[in-house]
Amino acid sequence: MLSLPTVDPSAPVRRLPSWLKRRLPRGNGNFFTQELLRELRLETVCENARCPNRPECYSRRTATFMILGNICTRPCGFCSVPKGRPEALEDDEPTRVAEAAHRLGLRHVVITSVTRDDLPDGGADHFRRCILAVRERTGAVVEVLTPDFLGDLSAVDRVLEAAPEVFNHNIETVPRLYKKVRGRASYQRSLDVLAHVKRRSPTTITKSGLMLGLGETTEELFDVLADLRAHDCDTLTLGQYLAPTLKHIPVARYVPPAEFEELAARARTLGFHKVVAGPFVRSSYHADEMVGEHAHADRSA
Repeated sequence: MLSLPTVDPSAPVRRLPSWLKRRLPRGNGNFFTQELLRELRLETVCENARCPNRPECYSRRTATFMILGNICTRPCGFCSVPKGRPEALEDDEPTRVAEAAHRLGLRHVVITSVTRDDLPDGGADHFRRCILAVRERTGAVVEVLTPDFLGDLSAVDRVLEAAPEVFNHNIETVPRLYKKVRGRASYQRSLDVLAHVKRRSPTTITKSGLMLGLGETTEELFDVLADLRAHDCDTLTLGQYLAPTLKHIPVARYVPPAEFEELAARARTLGFHKVVAGPFVRSSYHADEMVGEHAHADRSA
C-alpha cells in the first residue's frame, strides 16, 4: 500500500535528489524558439513559471503560450508569475500566437493564461479568439489551460465556442492545502468547471493536474483522484512541485519516481483515459502524446 511519510514543514530544504537532475539539451532549437518568442513579443508559462522543462521543450521547438499578459491578479503561493495590476489586452495577440505556432511547425498548440479577475469575462473571449486564429493559421489541435473564471460558466461556454480539443483546468493540490497554495481559488469551483465542460461538450477531452510534495497525504490524493473522475475528468498529470524561489511555499517532500508510477496505476484503475506521472511532468509537458495520434489525424483531415 502506497503511503507518504509524515512531513515536518519546519525542516530545512534538502538538496535536489538525483532523479531531479538532468543534462541540458544540445542544438540550436532552444535559441530558435527564444528568438521567435522575443520577435513576436509573446509570453510563455515556460519562462514565467520557471518550468524545469523549458530547455528541453524549447530545443524541441515547442512552448506553452501564455496569453492575457504576464501579470496575474491572484497571489498563489506556488507560482512565480508576477502579481499585480495587469495591463490592457493586446488585440493582435491571437494573430501573433498563431504566427508563432505556424513558424514552430506545431501540430498541437497549448494556450494558457494568467488569471484575469479584473476582466468581466476573465479573458474568455480572448481565449476564443486565440483558438480560432491558431486553427485558421495551422490546423493544429488546440489545448487550453484556463483559470476558473470565478465560476462563471458562461465564460467557460465562450471558450468552448471555439471547440478546443482539450480543456485543461488544474486542481493543483488537495483541499486541505488550498488556502495556502491557491489563495482565492476554490476546490469545488474547479471541479464544477471540469464537469461543466464535459456536460456542455462531451467530445472535448477534459484534463487536470496536481503538484506533489506540498505536504499532502496518500489518502488525500486518492480522494482528489476520485473526485476528478466523479466530475468526468478524462486525463491526468502528476508532477513534483519545485519552489520557484525561497519566497514561495517550500517543498515538503521530493516524491521518488516509483511512487509516481504507483499513483498513476491507481489513477488508471479509477478510469482515467490517460495518466502521465513523474517528477518532471507538468500540465503541458509532451501534451500532444496525451491526446493520441487519432486526434491529430482528425484535425489534419
